[in-house]
Amino acid sequence: MIKIIRSFLVLLSFFIFGIGAIILNFTLFPLAKFFIKDKNLLYFYSDVIHSTWAWFVKLIISFGIMNLNIEDLAKIKQIKNKVIVSTHPSFIDIVILIGLIPRTTCIVKSALAQNLILSNLVSSIFILEDETLDNMKNYTKKMLDNGFNVVIFPSGIRHRKNEYPKIHKGAATIAMNAKANIVALKLYTDFDFLFINQPIYEAGERKVNYELSYVGEIDVKSELEKTDNEIVIKKNITKMIENALYS
Repeated sequence: MIKIIRSFLVLLSFFIFGIGAIILNFTLFPLAKFFIKDKNLLYFYSDVIHSTWAWFVKLIISFGIMNLNIEDLAKIKQIKNKVIVSTHPSFIDIVILIGLIPRTTCIVKSALAQNLILSNLVSSIFILEDETLDNMKNYTKKMLDNGFNVVIFPSGIRHRKNEYPKIHKGAATIAMNAKANIVALKLYTDFDFLFINQPIYEAGERKVNYELSYVGEIDVKSELEKTDNEIVIKKNITKMIENALYS
């Protein structure tokens, strides 16, 4: 019976999330274009997404689906102009992080931009994964220069606490191009929840506990001053990310 109730509450949560996305996509965001321009429009989009996603996380917590235990909350909320790298245990990790950290964006699947329900929402502040490398570097630099953070899950896949996936070099590339430092966060759950190939309604028999902690900052600017060899710099920074997240 507990499993059934928890499954219903998870499905209800995502139904509410979907209704909210529809409202933003078809009413608030299109209307905002008529009244707010340029950089202020980006900030408006970001602030709305941050606030609504923070509310969604609180909703899930209030339903008894999950707990969110955070170390160094004040420090995490103050992250600005950084490339944020994080472990990736579940489907809603990006919702948790953007709900906590203001002015934050991420790279999303291009198919979402073609989704009628999500197109305006996705094109507001998010970065499409199929952009050319030059476009990706230019857009992420623009967002970082405008005070945004860019979240990247360097593993590229969801994984458990005792798993150590291969780290991709995208975060290092973006940080080097923008001359932005990298902040590492560790996010884990105590059992599989919204994991790979796991049905959305499979919520277990008890609350899932999320643990989020601030690991530290990687000084990219300092690494850029050590050598002119970009391959070496990228390799070193990627190794530093790996050590921060998985050591």
